[in-house]
Amino acid sequence: MSITIRNLNKIYPNGNHALKNINLEIPAGMFGLLGPNGAGKSTLMRILVALMEPTSGQVEICGYDLMKQRKEIRGILGYLPQDFRFFAKYKTYEFLDYAARLSGMTQNRQRKQAVDEMLENVGLFDVRERYANKLSGGMKRRLGIAQALIHHPKVIIVDEPTTGLDPEERIRFRNLLSEVSENDVTIILSTHIVGDISSTCNNMALMNRGEVSFYGSPQDMLKKAEGKVWRIRAGGDQLHEIDKKYPVISTIPSGAAWEVQVVADSVEGYEAEPFSPNLEHAYVYYMENQLNLWMND
Repeated sequence: MSITIRNLNKIYPNGNHALKNINLEIPAGMFGLLGPNGAGKSTLMRILVALMEPTSGQVEICGYDLMKQRKEIRGILGYLPQDFRFFAKYKTYEFLDYAARLSGMTQNRQRKQAVDEMLENVGLFDVRERYANKLSGGMKRRLGIAQALIHHPKVIIVDEPTTGLDPEERIRFRNLLSEVSENDVTIILSTHIVGDISSTCNNMALMNRGEVSFYGSPQDMLKKAEGKVWRIRAGGDQLHEIDKKYPVISTIPSGAAWEVQVVADSVEGYEAEPFSPNLEHAYVYYMENQLNLWMND
């Protein structure tokens, strides 16, 4: 396994237990880390890139012990944080050149070639002279991933990379990550957007309230939701009533009535039929089940 995490905990000074006994095996390729905001994903990411120390537990990355070999691990890591910022005074190529120097590229000719190739790969060569903070949102995210890739890391960690991007840029970004992952590289994609996981990742974990709720493939998660998704045909006067009883995924006009998709173990009192689940259905089902367990503790 590329990354092994054992009994990882993070407790902040205020008593907030941000991570609770996290155990994960992350192989090479694209690995999705899914969960709502506040689930503990960003805390886990910061620990993995050696920006934060855990309270307890063990982490091994490509054979290196995170607690003892932080410098070596930083050398094989690429990181795109959620709140990535650019220096206003740098043009696009200057910023990437600066990132390359920070990563240890000291030879000018080699570094220039690497910068030009990377700008070409992420579709930014034509705007290389534009100031980085003047790029569009999608271009900024592409420059962000370029700085994470410039030194050819073995592990790349990206935190909420497609938030705020339009659908076309989101697809382009996911395709770029998929291409990189084919080179025996481990990419951890942390996101709350289900579509980012379902279209790119062979393995995933679902986090909520600092815990791992699910670990496996997206297909395994889908199987858990089979028979738990329903399509209800309802009148307009029933919509509020249904919304109070069941987690509603979508509400679509259908003639004089409405077609409502819900997740539940069973549906009673309405004209309902089973519906084939997608990953978003499974995600909502898991989240609702876990919420019910916590409320009943």
